[in-house]
Amino acid sequence: MSIEVSNISKHYGTQKALDSISFTVNKGEIVGFLGPNGAGKSTLMKILTTYLSADEGTAAVNGHNVNTNQRAVQQSVGYLPEHNPLYLDLYIREYLAFNADVYKMPKQRIEEVIALTGLSPESHKKIGQLSKGYRQRVGLANALLHNPDVLILDEPTTGLDPNQLVEIRNVIRNVGKDKTVFLSTHIMQEVEAICDRVIIIDKGKIVTDKKLTNLKERAEQIIEVEFDFKVEEQLIAAIPELVSYKNIHDMTWELTFRSEVDMRPAVFDFASANGLRTLQLNQKNKNLEAIFRDVTGK
Repeated sequence: MSIEVSNISKHYGTQKALDSISFTVNKGEIVGFLGPNGAGKSTLMKILTTYLSADEGTAAVNGHNVNTNQRAVQQSVGYLPEHNPLYLDLYIREYLAFNADVYKMPKQRIEEVIALTGLSPESHKKIGQLSKGYRQRVGLANALLHNPDVLILDEPTTGLDPNQLVEIRNVIRNVGKDKTVFLSTHIMQEVEAICDRVIIIDKGKIVTDKKLTNLKERAEQIIEVEFDFKVEEQLIAAIPELVSYKNIHDMTWELTFRSEVDMRPAVFDFASANGLRTLQLNQKNKNLEAIFRDVTGK
């Protein structure tokens, strides 16, 4: 296992930031760690990177206990914190060279991570002259500098424009081919594009831990349909695979199904069998954002 978390709890005064959470992450997985603000995401990431200690429970990275073998954990992990701390008066190469010395990495590694993170066009500048997006790239380059086995990224795409998002997404996906990536983000499209698995935390507890494919397979299918006449509720309730239904307005209904099969033909068949016509019909499959709102009650 690349990451093992067992019954981790953390308090800040009377507030319980993490409440006995447990999970494992296998080598090569890219896992999205999601949750509302204040759910405990950054706290757990700081525990895994040895910046904080848990009050209860145990955690290990690459088999190294985060409490008793901190140096080995730090050597195994590349960490990009949410608030990316940088020396603004240093040039990009100066900053990376400083950190390369700390990790005793060869100087050619600096050029490799500059190219990998798309920093080349701005690499002649001081960090203080960079946009927020390019500063994030510097932080990511620094996290990759010592070629760690595990990447822990807290909001890695903060401040990136749409083109930069695609580029950094590709970097993370490529890195994830031979590393474990554990990342938090509020951008659900990023999770859907990058991650193999999703862990959702709310109020310090894990509320969902599933492969992304499994999560989508179980996602509900919503169809909004308008008939040409009013329909009795008991007729609607008889439609196969229906989970719930709601009369939005007069002859318009929102029908929720749990099925991998497109249920629009079933709605057409229902209308035909009952002498109705469909004036409009829209399918709205639940995406990750909708699932996130459901499980966190937001």
